[in-house]
Amino acid sequence: MSEHDNAQERTESATPRRREQARRKGQVPRSRELNTMTVMLAGAGTMAVLGPWMFSRLESMLIAGLAVPTYQRFGIDDALAALGTPALEAFVTFAPLFVLLLVAAFAGPALLGGLVVSFEALTPKLDRLNPIQGLKRIFSIQALVELGKTLLKFAVLAGLSVVLLAALADELLRLGLMSPLDGLAAAAGHVKLAFVVLAAGLVVIAAVDVPFQIWNYLRRLKMTRQEVKDELKETEGNPEVRAKIRRLQQQAAQRRMMQEVPLADVVLTNPTHYAVALRYTARPERAPRVIAKGRDLVAARIREIADSHRVPVCEAPLLTRAIYFNTELGAEIPVALYLAVARVLAYVFELKAARAHGRAAPQFPADLPIPEGVRTEPRGASR
Repeated sequence: MSEHDNAQERTESATPRRREQARRKGQVPRSRELNTMTVMLAGAGTMAVLGPWMFSRLESMLIAGLAVPTYQRFGIDDALAALGTPALEAFVTFAPLFVLLLVAAFAGPALLGGLVVSFEALTPKLDRLNPIQGLKRIFSIQALVELGKTLLKFAVLAGLSVVLLAALADELLRLGLMSPLDGLAAAAGHVKLAFVVLAAGLVVIAAVDVPFQIWNYLRRLKMTRQEVKDELKETEGNPEVRAKIRRLQQQAAQRRMMQEVPLADVVLTNPTHYAVALRYTARPERAPRVIAKGRDLVAARIREIADSHRVPVCEAPLLTRAIYFNTELGAEIPVALYLAVARVLAYVFELKAARAHGRAAPQFPADLPIPEGVRTEPRGASR
């Protein structure tokens, strides 16, 4: 980036290309608080739904473990055999919890920014080893914000923990007076409640952090006006080059248009400023089509080609302008001009027949109706 760019303020929103480039580099909005919240909610939900089943299996495992016969308590082989079955049962018991926590660990990033696999983000960067840059990151505004969020999270969770322990103090003390099985069941209920309360606290923290991360991500991607202009040049090309390409395209289109003029049935003129060439194919539901049109020098060239190929050239100023301003090149004439063009074509067919039989040329129709509302002048021109 040039010094001129650095001197400018980043006031422009990131373009789609800038965002796509950042995404390929692995730069997407992320919230650790959202990830922690999704994992905690998944754990709390699992404990709430599957907690009784899990702790009943733990109860059975505890009873089975305490009921190991005396002769199996000694010897490595007997001990391993006694531990094999409980280990498998423990894996089956906690497998749903592990699977849901794993899904939640991927769901958190997917909710904000989506899942992105970027090998470019894993590429070592030497500037990260620069101690000066490291100190700048440590004492940057971003680091202070992260410190503030950490302290806020600690305060919220610590406050909820204190309130929860104060509310459950008597019940926690009574756990020592209960039988092992009753104490285990009661402890399971307390753990489930703690999960739900702490997860609720993380929801509040994530609700504050997610909008901040999105705002901070968009702020870091902002561009200067010069960067926007440079990107526009890269994506769409230099303005001078684009103008030259447009000129070449217009020239090629004009050459193709001029090649169509000899096929026209009639050329209407203004008589000098505008010219349109019409062709009619006698098919049902087909109207005359504009195969060439132009003004000034282009109009003169159309008339010249028409004369050289014996295409009838008729002066109809109002109708010529109406067709020129209301019909695109290659399109059929509008319905409002059907009657006027039909009279012109009827005259052209009579003229061709007269020429073929050596008769006098018919009179060009003087009345060519142009309905009200049909534009016959450039936009903004005064009549």
